[in-house]
Amino acid sequence: MRAVVYEDVRTVGVHDVPDATIERDSDAVVRVTSSALCGSDLHMYDGRTGATPGLVPGHEPLGVVEQVGRAVETVTPGMRVVLPTHLYCGTCHMCARGLSAACLRARRDGPGAAYGYAGMGPYRGAQAQLLRVPWADANCIRLPGEPGDAFEDDFVLLADAFVTGWHATVLADVRAGDTVAVFGAGAVGLLAAYSALLQGAREVYCIDDIGVRLDMAGNLGATPVDFRLGDPVEQIREHRNLTGLPLGEAKLGGVDKVIDAVGFQAHDRARPGRERPDQVISDAARLVNPAGTVGVAGVYPLRDLDPGPGATPDGNLTVPWGAFFGKGATVRFGRTHDRRYTTPLRDLITSGRARPGVVVTHHGTLDDAPELYRQFDRRDDGVVKAVLHP
Repeated sequence: MRAVVYEDVRTVGVHDVPDATIERDSDAVVRVTSSALCGSDLHMYDGRTGATPGLVPGHEPLGVVEQVGRAVETVTPGMRVVLPTHLYCGTCHMCARGLSAACLRARRDGPGAAYGYAGMGPYRGAQAQLLRVPWADANCIRLPGEPGDAFEDDFVLLADAFVTGWHATVLADVRAGDTVAVFGAGAVGLLAAYSALLQGAREVYCIDDIGVRLDMAGNLGATPVDFRLGDPVEQIREHRNLTGLPLGEAKLGGVDKVIDAVGFQAHDRARPGRERPDQVISDAARLVNPAGTVGVAGVYPLRDLDPGPGATPDGNLTVPWGAFFGKGATVRFGRTHDRRYTTPLRDLITSGRARPGVVVTHHGTLDDAPELYRQFDRRDDGVVKAVLHP
């Protein structure tokens, strides 16, 4: 079969690799019809998280079951399925509590595992024609329809981007009537803003510096904030004052909930061209209202193997805990426990209540992967979310 293969820093190729096969009786093999590129793939592509040559990336797959092992009971060949990023056994101590991203059996050297991701287990990624799926009964989420139908772009985002965006709102405890600020308008940030609006947030701000992303945020119903024009915290405060603070909120002026959908590669606004890993968390501490909540969905690695200017290799940050403590704010973060969300969000899509595929901007074949990676990494050609069709 053919697959995208990591070759070196900022270099991927398309190669013939051994076919995915049934290795255990509980496995399935899925023929991939769509596989999305993710910002987390860029962390490896940029040499930041320890990817080694030969790794097949990709953790956002949608496809059709081609073969199942003898022990598989609920999944059959021909079934259309989406596969959550964090694969899991479904029965261990953590999985039994719905904490699927912390599965204790999927990886020997720690909790949690993922397809095609350095340091997250031995599982080959999904930017390939075929994918082996361990514990198929747990990990294959059944979908209606046929490959290439009107829901293809919506359904592929159930593997990661839509569920992570929704999870970010859960971390931030977004509720109907809240004011929300989302830092980052990549696919996850946009879908966090979208999820907040679906849940009844009264005002959602989306902060970024890329025009096409800000335009998309506006089209989704959020208020775009371009941090090239000034401090985004002050821009939001000014906007709230100009539009009129509701009765009783005169002493607040910030927002109830803040979501970090950027992570460790945040831009240093004071020094353009440099990174500042604590930029967003520092802004969040200033912007969140007393007794508010900050949800961190952006990635912060334990180690950064190639830190950019202003970044550090050890994963340690200076965080304004005093500001958070003084406000009595809650800060929550962590990987997405996908299985809590995939079925309810699938049903929102099929009912017509949600169409997350609107954030998909580019499509291609496996042969297009090297150029799509380059464009995505450089934020060229309006790439917000790209999907490969193996």
